[in-house]
Amino acid sequence: MKHILADGLALYYEVHGNTDAPHTLVFVNGLSQSTVAWGGYLPHLKADFRIVLLDLICQGQSDEATIPRDFDGHAADIKALLQALAIHKATIIGISYGGAVAMRVLVNHPEIVEKGVIMASFAHKTNLFNALGLAWTNALRKGGYELMLDVMMPSVLGKTYFEKPLIPVDLLKSGRKDLYPQPQSLLKLMKATGDMTDYRPQLSQVKAPVLVIAGEEDLLCTPEMNQAIAEAIPHSRMVVVPKVGHTLNLEAVVQTATLIRDFVLQPS
Repeated sequence: MKHILADGLALYYEVHGNTDAPHTLVFVNGLSQSTVAWGGYLPHLKADFRIVLLDLICQGQSDEATIPRDFDGHAADIKALLQALAIHKATIIGISYGGAVAMRVLVNHPEIVEKGVIMASFAHKTNLFNALGLAWTNALRKGGYELMLDVMMPSVLGKTYFEKPLIPVDLLKSGRKDLYPQPQSLLKLMKATGDMTDYRPQLSQVKAPVLVIAGEEDLLCTPEMNQAIAEAIPHSRMVVVPKVGHTLNLEAVVQTATLIRDFVLQPS
């Protein structure tokens, strides 16, 4: 389904699960992901929650913008979608790039937030984070998404995954290629990260309870970077999932789905 935003662009979304459930979960993708990335969560959560999956503008089946959106713009799009769906409160769950968007929803639009879950994300950038981002950007410009995947995989999958892959890495790459993210769309998304300044001071404004989840082996958004998010948000707690890397919605579906369910159903 698609929702037409105020600027005329179409935002793709899906609604799954129990539409009569008292709690709604909204999942926000990582940089090069689409709604497909959350498919593994549906069997674990659909009985207890209404679930909204969406592609940000310049992602998946949503339209590409002429002008790049910043994180605040993406957050405003999510608010507009929830208003159109008559969803008054939701738990906003974002991974990596989507976590940065989710943080803006928590700060800018607290009226639509029940709780927040930030997975493997960033509120500030380290030198290593910037170096990895530059490598991804150069690979994308020189060799398209195929070369970017070759450069990206070692920094987003944990070392344990390479030793015992759930899905062989080569098959994982070929599957991601089938999603056809266009280089120009990815570059527009990446501009939001490139332009971002330290967001930790703004996180003190968050009123909702927040769960921060990090992968022990995450090289990109390290446990220390996620700890900084948790320390900046007043009502938060952090969980580190052992022996997994950055891509928690591939490497640790069962663990993170359980953490999300328990956190949302726990009385505030």
